[in-house]
Amino acid sequence: MNVERLRILAELADRGTVASVAEAMSMTPSAVSQQLKLLAREAGVTLLEPHGRRLRLTDAGRALVLRTDDVLAALARAAAEMDRYRASPQGRVRVALFPSGAALLLPGVLTRLAGSDVDIDARDEDLPASSVPELLADYDVVLTHRDDRAPSTAGPRIEVTTLMREPIDLVLHPDHALAQHEKVDLRELTDERWISVRGGFPVDDVLLSVAAVTGVEPRVVQRINDFRVTETLVAAGHGVALMPRYAVVHPGLVRRELSGVRAGRIYELATRPGARRLPAIAAVLDAFRAEAEFRTALWPSAP
Repeated sequence: MNVERLRILAELADRGTVASVAEAMSMTPSAVSQQLKLLAREAGVTLLEPHGRRLRLTDAGRALVLRTDDVLAALARAAAEMDRYRASPQGRVRVALFPSGAALLLPGVLTRLAGSDVDIDARDEDLPASSVPELLADYDVVLTHRDDRAPSTAGPRIEVTTLMREPIDLVLHPDHALAQHEKVDLRELTDERWISVRGGFPVDDVLLSVAAVTGVEPRVVQRINDFRVTETLVAAGHGVALMPRYAVVHPGLVRRELSGVRAGRIYELATRPGARRLPAIAAVLDAFRAEAEFRTALWPSAP
């Protein structure tokens, strides 16, 4: 049944006449009568009966007014609760993050939201950007990453907030001959043993550029998605690797910038269209943006 027609019925119960209801609700008496007839049709019972020159509620009408009071009170409570959400974002936001992005940004994001009524339910999902539509079936926000030259993950059912760009560097053992160079040209890497990641991730996309520029297919000896494992393999002399700049933490490694190619990955936050209108999700997006700006300001542009 139509809520506004229920309001008119409740007003009639309170005010007694169609004319007084019409005046209170800025309607004409004929419009009030028409809405009450439609409500009776929706209810399937007679709600009003003549009483002299007036109308009065039938037993069914009085019963419906009682239920109308419950409905209107519930709507008022819901409106008040939504007002609290608008004034102070609150709620649980499900967030999926790729692991190295989570390590870089999630601690600061949680700190920024501490003391608020917004709770993040975070899960690590080590999947390529092509999996964003699938992830958004289960998450409110997805932190993903793509190669510099790859198109954005935005689409008709996906809105994207770009956070930051992270350079991708060459990671070497300190005794490697190229460790003495300030920058490393791609053509100097044709004979290397590579430790890379699985296909579809930004680091592997950069490695494909090595092949495009040099004409030599890189010799990938291991494919490991855990950067901590990659670092230990490089430190043990089992090959060289490409790694995102902020992900390198091993003290025994040397980072060198690549020349001859633009090597980097773009961090993006993906949501469903219109999700930012929900205050809790907007608060999470803002916290990620602030933390990304803070983190990039801490790092120099070169290794």
